[in-house]
Amino acid sequence: MQQRKDEQEATAAKTTLRLLEKTVKDMLVDQGRLVEVPYTATLGDTMNALVANKVVALPVAAPPGQWIGAGGSMILESDKQTGAVRKHYIGMVTMLDIVAYIADDDGSNDQTTDVANLEKKMMVPVSSIIGRSFEGLSLWTLNPNTNILDCMELFSKGIHRALVPMDSQMENIQGVELVESASSYKMLTQMDLLKFLKDHASELGEILSSSIKEIGCLNQNVYAITDRTKVIDAIKCLRTALLNAVPIVESSNDFEEDHLQLVDGEGRKPIGTFSATDLRGCHLSALQTWLPLRALEFTELVSRSPLFASKEGVSAPKEMVSCQPQAALAEVIEKIVSKHVHRVWVVDEQGLLAGLVSLTDIVGALRVSMLSKIDVM
Repeated sequence: MQQRKDEQEATAAKTTLRLLEKTVKDMLVDQGRLVEVPYTATLGDTMNALVANKVVALPVAAPPGQWIGAGGSMILESDKQTGAVRKHYIGMVTMLDIVAYIADDDGSNDQTTDVANLEKKMMVPVSSIIGRSFEGLSLWTLNPNTNILDCMELFSKGIHRALVPMDSQMENIQGVELVESASSYKMLTQMDLLKFLKDHASELGEILSSSIKEIGCLNQNVYAITDRTKVIDAIKCLRTALLNAVPIVESSNDFEEDHLQLVDGEGRKPIGTFSATDLRGCHLSALQTWLPLRALEFTELVSRSPLFASKEGVSAPKEMVSCQPQAALAEVIEKIVSKHVHRVWVVDEQGLLAGLVSLTDIVGALRVSMLSKIDVM
């Protein structure tokens, strides 16, 4: 019996080993050209570009020799024939950067002032807001020959995306770099990686049948806003905690709580999700009107927006994606990919919050499990 078990484990390890031979290049087969914005683009123009391309982040390009790249990076695009530098990618702007800038004020709680300043803020150049979120402080590249484990290591540390040089002039380099020169780039994200792993589920074997609790990707620290929190205050909460999304929980009648601040979500009843991504589809006039609304009401309005309509063109109430601690990892990955969300709220049998599972959590847990399979050989 033990011999048979050992043989099965060795076979599973060999299957996983085939997956480990894959590289970043393999994950980019279906990727289109890189979408970017110039450093002179206004914040309003940038949000329009995010909407048009259905993304939550864009690299910012500037003329060479005039800027220091985020985190001291030097990511250049150069002519394939002559090697002459055409542009310098100075950073990545994300929805959280934009949210952080919108929420930034002089400490006043005057919501009239917030709305009045919004139009002015939308006219600033995008280059002026890079680095307001933690991820925006650096700009990363991944060599196309980087193996899948090294790619997973980067994404398990909370980095959500990296540029990939398609014809790097840096020879014999694998892994993460802050200095790069190439004639073209593509973008690889955590979601791209997770979709690739889902497509190769048979090579991951029994790892995917483990529960999220067993495999160690359940994060029990979950912060929330209440159903009385207004949009402008919810935005400020995201900025303060550097979060991309929070659950909306039912407010309590048993005790007094501050609806301007984040609350401990554990054991609370979730009734919705407020996400920085939802703001991406808001036209300026709509956002000015919606800032004073309660965040829960805002999410209901967003769900009826044509930008969030289903394939049949019918808008439906926005679904709160959740699972239980016993859910198999395969089930959670399927929900993330099919619903295109970046986290799943974890609830107990009573439907009360018990934590969350993020893409970072999943990638980290999968990497550890894959490494343990290699040790079997």
